[in-house]
Amino acid sequence: MPMIFDRIAILGVGLIGASIARAAREYGAVGAIALYDASPDVRERARALGLGEVFDDAERAVAQADLVVLAVPVGAMGAAAAASARGLKIGAIVTDVGSVKQAVVDAVAAALPTSVYFVPGHPLAGTEHSGPDASFATLFQNRWQILTPLPEQTDAYAAAVDRLEAFWRALGANVERMDAERHDVVLAVTSHLPHLIAFNIVAMAEDLESVTESEVVKYSASGFRDFTRIAASDPTMWRDVFLNNRDAVLEVLGRFSEDLAALQRAIRWGEGDTLYDLFDRARRLRREVIEAGQDTPAPNWGRDEPQS
Repeated sequence: MPMIFDRIAILGVGLIGASIARAAREYGAVGAIALYDASPDVRERARALGLGEVFDDAERAVAQADLVVLAVPVGAMGAAAAASARGLKIGAIVTDVGSVKQAVVDAVAAALPTSVYFVPGHPLAGTEHSGPDASFATLFQNRWQILTPLPEQTDAYAAAVDRLEAFWRALGANVERMDAERHDVVLAVTSHLPHLIAFNIVAMAEDLESVTESEVVKYSASGFRDFTRIAASDPTMWRDVFLNNRDAVLEVLGRFSEDLAALQRAIRWGEGDTLYDLFDRARRLRREVIEAGQDTPAPNWGRDEPQS
């Protein structure tokens, strides 16, 4: 695999940032890796894991980097960009990994100098775990990386987008491009709303007076266990996602509330055909997800398969 960048800097050494460092090194996509995290404990852990050269200052970390990756929570993107702006070299590519795009574009673009190329991005990869110890090099294999290039399309900017796409492909990702507004609506449906539902259902189960907490834990069926896995995701990250993708989430949540009310009526009035038709449509979509390679058809979602 040819080297894409001589030197990259990653600001934020959590699951995603640390996994980028591991993958970039393992697949030979970069020559040198510089790291910075606002937490002294995380910086120390990154040093212990040997993830790259760790700096105690964001501005020094990005110096001479050809690519700078902002891998911090969505609400901290603007501050991370501002903290590193003076250290960016002319012609550097700056990208991010935020789950929301338009709010990040507004915050980051305003903080960066005009001498760099900002190409927003979002890897659709992750686990319910967080921190550098949870990172692994294959996190992005066969996962989608969405790039949302800015409207400006000079030849130099287009070349920067192409180079960033080559980097993500070197890490094993499939790359798609779309505009930021479209991204935020699509992800509100496929990621943000499912997380919101999971957080709410798990919290509701804990609050129900008719069921004790020990019963919830002891008798958790597979569906509820999957909700608890999603609900174990980083609360800081998801708080920022919902606050920064407010409009798209509220629009999708409104539609969901209407559909849920229709299901409630169907159950109340014994409308079995209505329930069956919706459940059948949902099952067909599940098959399409498996056929697209986005999940395994193995029984019990592959949990019983031997782990390598």
